[in-house]
Amino acid sequence: MEDESLSGRLLAATPLLGDPNFRRTVILIVEDDPEEGTLGVVLNRPTEVPLGQVLEAWTELVTGPPVVFRGGPVSPNSALALALARGEDEPLGWRSLAGSPLMARVGLVDLEAPPELLAEGISSFRVFAGYAGWGAGQLRAEIDEGAWYVLAGEPADAFIAEPERLWPAVLRRQGGDLALVATYPDDPVLN
Repeated sequence: MEDESLSGRLLAATPLLGDPNFRRTVILIVEDDPEEGTLGVVLNRPTEVPLGQVLEAWTELVTGPPVVFRGGPVSPNSALALALARGEDEPLGWRSLAGSPLMARVGLVDLEAPPELLAEGISSFRVFAGYAGWGAGQLRAEIDEGAWYVLAGEPADAFIAEPERLWPAVLRRQGGDLALVATYPDDPVLN
């Protein structure tokens, strides 16, 4: 795992992760560079802000719920978008995450491009305010400390209609001990 790129992989927060920014989150890694660091977006934190309120031109393409998602604590006033490309072509204004072959049809969208350029080429679209970021080696240290499970993702994970169900669903489909972690209580003291 040390030399392997994490791009296109999921991070699922372990119950031991105490940071409230990441409690029970699932993060899709969108960039992973050993020298520059790692960037990802939290997939399961919708806000109450309708997408039309901040990026009206993109509302026709959004996959429900039609809100902006909280992508992470870094640069919360910036926007990053993901889309699932149709077919084999690469739509204009879209760049594959690469890394994981299963996630190769999920990519980043250039929000400066006109939405109509992408409309026919994508089937799912979601916007995130902010992102999660780690300096070089920082994420791997957190993984080694037991803060994150590194898992294979499925394209539908980035566009799930019920984001609050993503964390347990991703863990359950792993089977074994991780399927049991999916049932871990919010507060083990109350168990």
